[in-house]
Amino acid sequence: MKRRDFIGAAGGSALLAGCQQTQTGTGVVPAQPVHEVIHWKLVTTWPKNFPGLGTGANNLARLIGEMSGGRLQVKVYGAGELVPAMEVFGAVMQGTAEMGHGAAYYWKGKSEAAQFFAAVPFGLTAQEMNAWLLYGGGMELWREVYEPFGVIPVAAGNSGVQMAGWFNREINSVDDLRGLKMRIPGLGGEVLERAGGTIVNLPAGEIFTSLQSGAIDATEWVGPYNDLSLGLYKAAKYYYYPGWHEPGTTLEALVNRDAYDALPEDLQHIVVNACYVVNGDMLAEYTARNNAALKTLVDEHHVDVRRLPDAVLSRLQELSDEVVAGIAGEDPLSGKVYASFSRFREQVIAWSDISERAYLNVRGG
Repeated sequence: MKRRDFIGAAGGSALLAGCQQTQTGTGVVPAQPVHEVIHWKLVTTWPKNFPGLGTGANNLARLIGEMSGGRLQVKVYGAGELVPAMEVFGAVMQGTAEMGHGAAYYWKGKSEAAQFFAAVPFGLTAQEMNAWLLYGGGMELWREVYEPFGVIPVAAGNSGVQMAGWFNREINSVDDLRGLKMRIPGLGGEVLERAGGTIVNLPAGEIFTSLQSGAIDATEWVGPYNDLSLGLYKAAKYYYYPGWHEPGTTLEALVNRDAYDALPEDLQHIVVNACYVVNGDMLAEYTARNNAALKTLVDEHHVDVRRLPDAVLSRLQELSDEVVAGIAGEDPLSGKVYASFSRFREQVIAWSDISERAYLNVRGG
């Protein structure tokens, strides 16, 4: 489950390539190795085939099948097909499904520390998050958090910086957040609650009708690409940015520990490295498709895109610091993860200031 798995996977691929040879110089066809075909189920928190998220899970299953030469076949189930969206973690933990695909902040009921591995308000961007996970000790901590549940986590997607969300009321000051009923998960939801709002947790399939009916006043989802797919522009008037609550949301693959341990070593490497491929591919897809989707929302649907006021963002950041530090102080494992996350964030900001931020400021429009 470490970076050397890439090497192991490469070795496995070479072995498979050798097995595919069909004839020798004498024209004699060598005996082909016989492999048992293993069938896995993959349950997701996303609607079946939902763009980006659901199709990312589909891509993961497809890659595992292709990279394994068909030896490991994975069938994908959308939210509600086998288990409800918010029961994916439990299904993988219990072995109802060998794999899952979702976001770690959905499982804060299992462990408060899990939230750090999805998104932290005013935290790490997608590029920085991947760096912390792979080279800053984040993956080791993530596995430690999930170890008691018999589940192995692997980064398997990232949406990049999200939008702040869709609102049916203008946000001109912090006072406008008081009494706001908003669908917003994870640490961002706890920050909003501290600002006086009310958190409503909903799976993707229930967001549109809840916003349209007035059951909620606002919702965050992902960004233009996915928000356009859900038709949220039909249910809310204002589209706010930036996504302070999710600056680089990591999506996860969950793997049942017993099922993973039962695999041959080469298939273990294939499962892990297929996740890494999807992790990079999903971020590239969101970066590309958000562009076109935003243009469609503005040009064709006349969406009112607005920036949250500086005073609102400043107050949300203050509250975020309080919420995150409070969780770290109450739970030892969260404190351990928070210390690593905060240390890496502090270090990476110094570099980002003279690299990414400096370049984007110079590039301008």
